[in-house]
Amino acid sequence: MNLPDINKTPKFDYLILLPIIALAFYIAFIPHHNYPYPVHIDEWLHLAYSKAMLNASSTTFVAPFFGQATLGLSSNLEAGFHLFWGIFQQISGLSWLTIFRYFPSIVFMMIVLAVYSLARRQGFGWEAAFFTCLIPTTAGILGPAFLVPVAMGLLFISLCLFLAFNFKNVWSYLIVLIFTSFLLSIHAPSAIGLVIILALYILLNLKSNFKHSLGLTLAIAVPFVAPFPWIFDMLLPTARALFVPQSVPEYVDLPPIIATYGYLPILCCLLGTFVLAMRGRREDYGLTLGLLTMLLMLVIFFTFHYGVPILYQRGLTFMMLMLSIVAGAGLMWVKNLKPPALGYILCLVVIGLTLAMCIPARQSTYYYHMIDKQDYEAFIWIKDNVSDDYEKAILDPWKATAFVAITQKKVFARIHGYPQPIDSQAYDFLRGGSSDTSFLSENGISIVYTRSPCHNPDLTEMRENIYLLKAAE
Repeated sequence: MNLPDINKTPKFDYLILLPIIALAFYIAFIPHHNYPYPVHIDEWLHLAYSKAMLNASSTTFVAPFFGQATLGLSSNLEAGFHLFWGIFQQISGLSWLTIFRYFPSIVFMMIVLAVYSLARRQGFGWEAAFFTCLIPTTAGILGPAFLVPVAMGLLFISLCLFLAFNFKNVWSYLIVLIFTSFLLSIHAPSAIGLVIILALYILLNLKSNFKHSLGLTLAIAVPFVAPFPWIFDMLLPTARALFVPQSVPEYVDLPPIIATYGYLPILCCLLGTFVLAMRGRREDYGLTLGLLTMLLMLVIFFTFHYGVPILYQRGLTFMMLMLSIVAGAGLMWVKNLKPPALGYILCLVVIGLTLAMCIPARQSTYYYHMIDKQDYEAFIWIKDNVSDDYEKAILDPWKATAFVAITQKKVFARIHGYPQPIDSQAYDFLRGGSSDTSFLSENGISIVYTRSPCHNPDLTEMRENIYLLKAAE
């Protein structure tokens, strides 16, 4: 079997990498192409939390939606994500709309570069980067096209794998520890995903390089105990949950997600698994075993319903990251077939067919929009023109998360996940012409935003679709 010199990087690899990075930017930009606002409800949620944290000048702040709870580091498990982007926005001066529209693509390019750096030392850098830039994003499993913690998780998992496979000194372990701590602060499932992926690689090195195994173990274990003790407190309840059957979310079904990723990349992954197993380096085994361990965890949950639901939902994205890297080894093998002309022709055919199938699939993926331009302009007007005396609003609960993120005012009800009885109350009120003044008074509501007819003499129309309760004036 002809394999390349893993220590030699052809210069034309860098030329190939440029269009791959451009493709990564485009793939992640698809949901934002004709929509200038955050897309997924989780993006609006993180925007609301980041603003609330900045306004409080503290990691402890009042929950922005209803104002009935205080969030701190132990209750806001993605606080690091909110703090990072809040500080970045303040330092850069960029608008939040610019950040949420363009930075998913920028982060995705960084993920692709990290994968390239990881796989380049094993001889298939641009091949792995190519498949990585095709990781899909859906409303159910999220993905790199949204500015959400799991997307940043992909970046730091790739960087940690690069360090674990290529450096064996105190400084590398220290950096892995810092990265793992950051993962825990922004998205604990990403940190657990890293543990799952690296576990068997660490075991492989126990006999031949015990110091390396010990260093990696400490680097990824200490953050669970020292910097974030409340994470450690969650480990036992989480372990107990592994033995209780769970429901499988319908919107993140495993087989359709695999089909969405693409059958041709999966075939390359199967070939890559064989190629890496035949080559037999520990790093090769580390990649294949990391993929198989993640896949086994997902299959057990999907088939037997045992596991942690959030790890299943987000683990699909981590699995596709590993699948992409291993698929790069398969494409490398195709490229190096003899005679060389045959290998390059077949490689181009695989790339061409993959792009022909995957790009239209990514372009046709449905993404919901929570608000439109009319809603956004109305919310901005409320933010700029309605005083703090008017604290609470009622509107379509589906739009309430975006409303809070923009106006930083509270809402009566909002939908996140599935509708609740309180959401039905809001819809009934709005459909009834917003005429029930006693309902507004009893619930402390002083702002009504509705695009339905309003028939309430106690409400003053301040702007199209925006009404203020007269009694609050």
